[in-house]
Amino acid sequence: MALSPAEREKFLAEPHIGAISVNEEGRAPLTLPIWYQYKPGGELWVLTGVDSKKARLIEAAGRFSLMVDRVAPTVRYVSVEGPVVRSEKGTEAQLREMTARYLPAEKVEGYLQYSAENLGESTVFYLRPERWYSADLGEV
Repeated sequence: MALSPAEREKFLAEPHIGAISVNEEGRAPLTLPIWYQYKPGGELWVLTGVDSKKARLIEAAGRFSLMVDRVAPTVRYVSVEGPVVRSEKGTEAQLREMTARYLPAEKVEGYLQYSAENLGESTVFYLRPERWYSADLGEV
């Protein structure tokens, strides 16, 4: 059964690990796991390394798709696709927000330190949801 717009936006706003897909010329789309942020009615954003393959492909394609799912208590998914409406240099505040969304509070500072020492600068890409696909397939 398809989710209502309110149900799909609420589900997407939960902290699921997303699977991002972006076109790669001459190949199947690049599909990788990614953390994301979304508030109902707003833009979805992802944070990735400045020099990453994801960043280069998103810049070239100008759009991407993101899919999130769960298997309990019911099998449910939401997929959203749309254009990148802007990008900007990632900030420490954005990295902190994203990290706190996915990791327990006691792990946040350690991850931020690891990121500063090992991952380098980041870019934030903002997607305007254009196409939605969603369903709740019931209990497994």
